[in-house]
Amino acid sequence: MANKKTVLVIGIDPALIDFTTPEFAAMPGLTAEKVEMGIKNSIKQLNEIGYDAHLCWTDFGATANDVIKQHLNEIHFDCVIIGAGIRKPDSNFLFFEKAINVIHEYAPQAKICFNTNPMDTVASVQRWV
Repeated sequence: MANKKTVLVIGIDPALIDFTTPEFAAMPGLTAEKVEMGIKNSIKQLNEIGYDAHLCWTDFGATANDVIKQHLNEIHFDCVIIGAGIRKPDSNFLFFEKAINVIHEYAPQAKICFNTNPMDTVASVQRWV
């Protein structure tokens, strides 16, 4: 299907997250395995319902913007979703701000959306594309 809308899901690699820190401990029961499974299931669901979804794991900012740029240069994306792990913790404020600007520069036509957890990623994308 040539008309598939392309989606890039950006999130911090869950293997790098310390789920005992106050920012992440505020979400009881959250683990790296649950986050990874939730996001990968969302990617699978998006692809099953007709999107062309791609996953972009980043670190906490050291190379994150370069990784995001690389993905945005490879494919035209109709939608970019920024995960809650980037957006919600106060300590990631500058990273989040830089990510928005990278997306704006390298995919100015893309809709930008946000999830609140790995399980509402599909609904977040469907709001915009």
